[in-house]
Amino acid sequence: MHRVLQDERVAVFEAELGRERIKRATDNIIGRARLSGDGQQEYEAVVAALVEHLGALAYAAPARAINATGVILHTNLGRAPLGEQTVAAIAALASGYSNLEYDLETGERGSRHTAIGELLCDVTGAADALVVNNCAAAMLLVLDTFAKSREVIVARGELVEIGGGFRVPDVLERSGAVLVEVGATNRVYTEDFQRALSPRTALLLRTHPSNYRIEGFTHEVSARELVDLGHRAGVPVVEDLGSGALVDLREFGARHERTVQEALADGVGLVTFSGDKLLGGPQAGIVVGEAPLIARLRSNPLLRALRVGKIALAALRATLLLYRNGETRRIPIYRMLAASPDDLRDRARCYLEKIPEASVVESDSYVGGGALPQSAVSSIAVAIVARQPDALAARLRKGDPPIVARIEEGRVLLDLRTIAPDEDDIVIGRLSLLP
Repeated sequence: MHRVLQDERVAVFEAELGRERIKRATDNIIGRARLSGDGQQEYEAVVAALVEHLGALAYAAPARAINATGVILHTNLGRAPLGEQTVAAIAALASGYSNLEYDLETGERGSRHTAIGELLCDVTGAADALVVNNCAAAMLLVLDTFAKSREVIVARGELVEIGGGFRVPDVLERSGAVLVEVGATNRVYTEDFQRALSPRTALLLRTHPSNYRIEGFTHEVSARELVDLGHRAGVPVVEDLGSGALVDLREFGARHERTVQEALADGVGLVTFSGDKLLGGPQAGIVVGEAPLIARLRSNPLLRALRVGKIALAALRATLLLYRNGETRRIPIYRMLAASPDDLRDRARCYLEKIPEASVVESDSYVGGGALPQSAVSSIAVAIVARQPDALAARLRKGDPPIVARIEEGRVLLDLRTIAPDEDDIVIGRLSLLP
């Protein structure tokens, strides 16, 4: 054991994993070892197995990665990266105490929701707003507040499943709400909702289709039509926008995605959306809408279990200030979208100068995060031809930092739209060391 722990190949993992964890792993591997040969061969086999195991543990820990896939809001890579101003705001708040729940004017307990709610109202035009820890939590809070043991009417084509097996019907069931499906998968009408109304109806719900789209022989009920029906029946309308765009994506060369402001303008009572998708901020679930409805959410005891922490609040505030001040292009995801193919091609020249086997190809980037699933954004990628592209991609992933690329037609492609300009030297350096 002493010899293994002193081995440089093992000791290098100590700072990351800790000595006790390495000792436990060594005990397990030695206990399972059924090796033949002399002692030196046995020792080498144990160390090799241990290094492989420790490497897997180290790679499993959260670490910065370089996204070369071309998917801007890559769920598996942490969705929206945060801008410099947001990171600075996190550092400033996290390094000491704060007035998170302290009213500096009265010297008494305050609310963590007040300031961020006011800023969200400034940016979206909503009457009131509330923040919880993610969008699923926002929807759970809405359903628990308004629809426990009551009915929620949803168009059949909107009963979607998104990443990680998250299904709208399951969330309704777990919240205690009763799902009422209306219409057909591809066609639904206002009359379908009207026929489904009953004294037990609590909400009319619209949900974002996320990563799929129904085309062809279709019909859907507009938000305004649903709101009109809700007003006549005295039933609130809730819309889960998912990605939560606050700007028109057409300004950045992408197809239009329904914005939070548009949903509110249609009269939707409550709109829920994510903080770490098209908003470009931290993980958070945001609810905006009519003040009386938000007040009911705020009085629900479940809010304490779903509340957001000071780090996320600092990051969300810094991001929202960029919207309020008209500085959207300082948000990394919009800086990526705004980059023209010519800008990316200029950056690609540096790759060609230092990596002889590289070539530059046209590519398609995608917004990701459940938004615009079929809408591509023209991009530029650096292509590396390899006999074993899977092996090359694996070597890039296992470096420090990991570089996550994609494989197309036997080539490893590194899309420059999602590689930050200040990461170019890192990627070039790694590629130049590959055999």
